Amino acid sequence: MPEHSSPTTPGAGAITDVAGIEVGHYSDPRRPTGCTVILAREGAVAGVDVRGAAPGTRETDLLAPGNLVQQVHAVMLAGGSAWGLAAADGAMRWLEERGVGLDVRFGTLPIVPAAVLFDLPVGDARIRPDADAGYAACAAASRAAPAEGNVGAGSGALVGKLFGIDRAMKGGIGTASVTVNGVTVGALIACNALGDVIDPNTAQVVAGARTEDGSALLDIRRALLRGDLPKPLLAGTNTTLGVVATDAVLSKVQANRLAAVAHDGLARAINPVHTMSDGDTLFALATGRVPLEGDAPGMTVLGTMAAEAVALATVRAVRAARSVRLGDSYFPAAADLS
Repeated sequence: MPEHSSPTTPGAGAITDVAGIEVGHYSDPRRPTGCTVILAREGAVAGVDVRGAAPGTRETDLLAPGNLVQQVHAVMLAGGSAWGLAAADGAMRWLEERGVGLDVRFGTLPIVPAAVLFDLPVGDARIRPDADAGYAACAAASRAAPAEGNVGAGSGALVGKLFGIDRAMKGGIGTASVTVNGVTVGALIACNALGDVIDPNTAQVVAGARTEDGSALLDIRRALLRGDLPKPLLAGTNTTLGVVATDAVLSKVQANRLAAVAHDGLARAINPVHTMSDGDTLFALATGRVPLEGDAPGMTVLGTMAAEAVALATVRAVRAARSVRLGDSYFPAAADLS
């Protein structure tokens, strides 16, 4: 069985640097799949922005600014395609047992939006995250910096599938944070992209599609522009998911705007991104610990911070990943080709 976790990369922070945020992973020991929960037990104002054309989501409509619910209590990210949405049921059960949720008179209702990625080609596709997996992820949640790489929702993630899955590489989970004038923005990304992952600081491909002999990186952007033809794709078999969190006080309108601008980080770190075969979805959470007044950054700076944290977390997701070999299938990691 392949390794399911790796140590957090030092130096760039984590989403749990945001006050009020906890993260827990569940990695299935039977095959590379799992789920990751981002908890905000005291509630967080939330927004969402879906850019990919093949999303798998739950409870995203309620995050629209004009809709009733003002806060959520967790966000669930999971493998397993649409089946993996069941992991959110486990998070609801775990939170309800602890009295966390919205008082609806007849019970305490936890609000848990969710999104899934497609990791079914890696191992036995009949094994998917379920409610018990989501419950276990919540039970494992803490304020500690979460593990990165082959863990949680990133356990079975792959990147660079545009020229065939046999030329893909291992994706995973990454996290990062940025602090400016007392306000922190953190991101957690589960990278399962169709395209390559790019280091924005060098413009070099870090992980993605490999050459036909598998020994080197192809560079999808240049391959497409010179006329190389991609392989036929099954819609929805990719997707990068993530959560951006801040300790700033935000309205629902501002949280939705932060989620939208955070996609700039995906655009800097993935190429191509937001394709017809990706369901790229970013949530934004605001725990409301720091007012945006005085020297605190405004929305323009917060958006810049969010995009930066997302780009950093995306690159860390593939750099922390480890190779996976299952039968005749081999998916190397960035470290194997560097």
